[in-house]
Amino acid sequence: MFKLCGLQFLLVVHLAMCQNLGDLHVSGPLKDMNFSIPEGGGVRFIYQFTSEPPTVSFRATGEKDGIIDIVPKTGILYLNGSLDWETKAVHRLQVESLDEKGNIVKGPCAVTIYVEDINDNPPEFDQLKYAGVVRQNSRPGKPFMYVHATDRDDPTTPHAQLTYSILHHFPNPYEEMLFQIDNVTGAISPSRKGSHYLDPQKQDTFTLVVTVKDMAGMTMNAFTSSADVIITVKESLWKAPPIIHIQENSTQVHPVNISQVHSNEPDVIYDLFEKEKLPRLPFSIDENGVIYVTEPLDREEKDTYSFFAITKDNTGELVDKPLQIQVIVEDINDNPPVCQPALTVIEVQENEGGGSNIGTLFATDMDEKDTLNSRLQFKIKSQVPAVPTSNMFFIQQDTGVLQLPSHSLNKRIASNYSLKVLVTDAVFETICDVQIHVIDINDRIPIFEKSDYDSVTVVENVPVGTVILEIQATDGDEPATGSSYIIYQVKEGDPNNSFIIETDPETNRGFVKINKALDFEAAPVYNLVINATNPEPLVSGVQYNSSSLALFKVFVTNVDEPPVFRKPVYKAEVSEDIPINTLVMMVEAYDPEGDTVRYSLEGDVRKWLKIDSTTGQIYTASTLDREQQQMYTVEVVASELNNAAQKSKISFVLHLNDVNDNPPKLVMEYPPFFCHPLTGGEKALIQATDDDEKHFFSSFTFSLVNDMNTRNNWEISKVNGTHAHLSPKHLNFEQKAYNVPIIINDNGRPPLERKVNLEVKVCKCSSENSCFIEVQREHSWPSTGQAIGILIGVLLIIGAIIGGVFFHMKYKQKNEKKSHQKDVKDNSELNKLA
Repeated sequence: MFKLCGLQFLLVVHLAMCQNLGDLHVSGPLKDMNFSIPEGGGVRFIYQFTSEPPTVSFRATGEKDGIIDIVPKTGILYLNGSLDWETKAVHRLQVESLDEKGNIVKGPCAVTIYVEDINDNPPEFDQLKYAGVVRQNSRPGKPFMYVHATDRDDPTTPHAQLTYSILHHFPNPYEEMLFQIDNVTGAISPSRKGSHYLDPQKQDTFTLVVTVKDMAGMTMNAFTSSADVIITVKESLWKAPPIIHIQENSTQVHPVNISQVHSNEPDVIYDLFEKEKLPRLPFSIDENGVIYVTEPLDREEKDTYSFFAITKDNTGELVDKPLQIQVIVEDINDNPPVCQPALTVIEVQENEGGGSNIGTLFATDMDEKDTLNSRLQFKIKSQVPAVPTSNMFFIQQDTGVLQLPSHSLNKRIASNYSLKVLVTDAVFETICDVQIHVIDINDRIPIFEKSDYDSVTVVENVPVGTVILEIQATDGDEPATGSSYIIYQVKEGDPNNSFIIETDPETNRGFVKINKALDFEAAPVYNLVINATNPEPLVSGVQYNSSSLALFKVFVTNVDEPPVFRKPVYKAEVSEDIPINTLVMMVEAYDPEGDTVRYSLEGDVRKWLKIDSTTGQIYTASTLDREQQQMYTVEVVASELNNAAQKSKISFVLHLNDVNDNPPKLVMEYPPFFCHPLTGGEKALIQATDDDEKHFFSSFTFSLVNDMNTRNNWEISKVNGTHAHLSPKHLNFEQKAYNVPIIINDNGRPPLERKVNLEVKVCKCSSENSCFIEVQREHSWPSTGQAIGILIGVLLIIGAIIGGVFFHMKYKQKNEKKSHQKDVKDNSELNKLA
C-alpha cells in the first residue's frame, strides 16, 4: 500500500484536522461511491469515510496508480499527485473497513473516480508541411486536398473540437483569397475567384498558412497550431478539343474514335449533353473520355453538331464545367445533278440573230455549295431534228446559257427542237431535256380596246386581292406564243405598287387588283397609266405607241380606322426585383384620321403593370415574381379619344430574369428518425431545394448552428450539391424528439441562407425498421356536447314510442265503437224480423 510521508502527509492531515468535513458534506459512512475530479491540480483531499464500531481502520485497493490512496486511521481518501485524463480517464478502487485484528468489517465497496478533462493539449497537425496540386479552372468549392489535425483532449467536449482557417496566403494578388478551407473538415478548394483566375502561366505556386484551433475556435484562450500548405497550380486537363471534322457517309466500322477529353479529377463519370433535342445524338463517350461517332453522318441531313461533354461524380453531381464540342460534317460527292425543272421550254423568234442568248438550263446539286463536288458542267448530247444542221444551238459549259451560233432558224424548216443536255459533276452525270419552240416574229403591238377606262371609287379598307377593273387589249401575232401574250403593267401613277394586273393566258384579259392596303390619308386619288407589252422583243422597226396605253383613275374614300401601333408586338426583359413604378416599355400608336389615342391594358391578371393612358409608358405596379410567371403577356389597347369603339390591340411580353430571392428550404417526405438504442453509424438523408432558376446544377451548403449543444450532439456531412447526411455524434440519446437547427446556403448571387429547425425523433422501432409509437387508450367521460346529443336522441326515441302507443289506443277505440254500432244495427234488424 502506498503510504504518505513527509510534507504530503502533513498537508493532508492538516487539511483533515483544520476543516469541518461534515459541514462540507465530504464525509460519510463507507458505501459504493462515484467521484468526478478534474485532471491536474496536484495533492487534493477527496472524501473521508467515517468509522463505525468495531471499525478502527480503512484499506484501499485497485487502480490507485501511485496517485490515489487512503489514510488508514482517519479514512481520508486523497490524491497524492495530479490525475491525467489522457493517461487514464477512470480509476476503479475497492475500499474496506477493518477491526483491530485486521478482519473486514464492511466492504469491499466500489469507489470509482472519473477524471474530468481540461483543455491542456494543443491541437497537432499530422504533418509539418502539406503539398497539393490544383488544376486550372477547377470548380469552386471542389476539394483537391485535406489537412488534418488531432487533439488529445476529450473528443466529447469542446476541448477537442477543432476549427480550421487560412491565416496567410502567399502571394495574394487579389482582394479575395484564391483558396478556401472548410472549417470543419480541413478540405481546401479553389474559391470562386480562384476558379476563374488561377493560371500556371501567371503564378504556379502558392503557400498557405493554415491554422487549427480547439474549443471550436470560440474562446480567446483556445490553443492554436499552424502548418504550411504548398499548392502547385497545373494547366487544366479539362479542355475542349479543336473543331472535329468528320467526312460524311463514312464506310468505317462504327463507332469510330474522333476525340478525347480528360477531367482534372480521377474516377469521374463522363457523359454527353445536347441542347438541340435531336431525335438521336450520333455520338457517345466512354469511361475514359473517348468520344465516338456511332453511325455514318449525312451532311445533306445535318452539316454541324454542337453538344457538351460533362463529368459527374458517383452521386450525379457535376465535377467540371461543361465543355462545348463542335463537329463539322465534311462533304463528299454523293449527289448527282438534278434538272430544274425536269423539262426546260424556250421560245425563240425565227429572226433571232446569231450569238443571241435564247435561255438558260438550270440544274442543282445537293453537295456543298461552292465546292468542286457541286460544280456543274453542261454539254449538248443530241439535237432532234438535226436540220438544217446538227449544231443549231450552243450551250455555255459552266453557266448552262443556250445561244444561237448563227442566224439560221426557219419556222418552215423546223418549228420545234428537242435537245438532250448532259449535266455532270466530278462523279455523276444527268441528262436534262430542253424543248425549243421557233415562233413567228413579233411584228404586231398590243392595242387596247379603249384608251380611257374612266374611274372607279373604292373604300380605303377594300381587301387586298379585290378586282376593281377588267381591261382588254388584242395582239395580231401568232396565238399562244410570247409574241402575242400580253403583259399589263401600271406605268405611271402608282409609286408604291398598290395595284397589280394579272393576265388570263387564254383571253389576254387583264384584271386590276388591290396589291397593298389603300390609305385615304396618304393617297385619296390615283391617276394610273397602264401599258400592254409582249414578253418577246419586237422586230426591228416596230415600236410600242399610244395604242398600247390606257388611262384609269381610282378614287379612295375615307373610313374611320382604328389606331395603328408602330410595332406588331412589344417585348421587354427585366429583373424580377426591379422597384415598383419602374418604366419597362413605351408603346406608340397613331390614328390614321389624326384623332387622339388613349392607351389601356387588358389581361393584367396579376396586377403587375400599369400604363399611362396618354403617353403609352408602361410601369410596374406591384412586385414582380419570376417564380409565379416567367413570361408575362398582357394586351395593350389603343383607342380613339372621340370614338372608343375604334381600338386596336397588340401583345406586350415581359420576360422576367431570375434573381436569387428565394432562400433554400428542406424537402422531406417524412421527418427523419433514429432507432433507439443507437448502435453507431446511423445517417439520415436530407435534401434542399429552392424556387429560383436552375442552371446546369444547384449547389447548397449545409451546416449546424454554431452552438455547443448542437455541435456536441450532431454532425452534418455533404453528399452532393443538394443532399447531406445528418448523424448523431454519440449513442447517449433518450427516446424523444430533438430540434436540430440547420443552416442551408445556396450558391446564388447574392447567396441566401435559411435556418431550419429540423425535428428528429429517437424512438423505439418496429420490426420493419419504422418508428413505433404506442397508442394508449384514454378512458374519459363524454364531453358536454356529446352528453346533450345522447340525451336528445334518447328523448326522441321515448317520444316516438309514446306516440306509437297513443295512436294504437285511438285506433283500437275507433274500431270498438264501429263494432258496437254494427252490433246495435244488427240487433235492430233482428227485432224487426221477429
